[in-house]
Amino acid sequence: MDARLDLFTNPVAAKFIKHVNAASLVSRTAGVPIETLELMALRISQINGCAVCVDMHTKDAIERGESAVRLNLVVTWREAMVFTEPERAALALAEEGTRIADAAPGVSDDVWANAAKHYDEEQLGALISTIAIMNTWNRLNIITQQPAGTYVPGQWG
Repeated sequence: MDARLDLFTNPVAAKFIKHVNAASLVSRTAGVPIETLELMALRISQINGCAVCVDMHTKDAIERGESAVRLNLVVTWREAMVFTEPERAALALAEEGTRIADAAPGVSDDVWANAAKHYDEEQLGALISTIAIMNTWNRLNIITQQPAGTYVPGQWG
């Protein structure tokens, strides 16, 4: 499968993703464990069906020492006993923040309150920024039909 558009060589897309990349780095400096952010990125990408991002975040998480069990169970995190309460709160926020159109109120007060119980204001900013950035990446990759499977851990930073 060939991509419809090369995001890295298209003059407009390349400028845009440069800013998206810069924005995504901000989330990683707020004290949320990188493992949590990777689990969120993986779950968001699973929901959206973004093969490139599932490939990337699975491989990056493995490279950082994440277990195969946790990676395989992130799709069913509610029933899996391998996630911490803060991770569960972040995953719930990621799901509701991604499925905005599926729920009339968007992110529920209960999900927000649970996340706020585990994360401070700066970290909440990092969580919502991660949700926004991952949804952006998913859409870019899905719209342009980027092929998956060739990502090398750390390839894009």
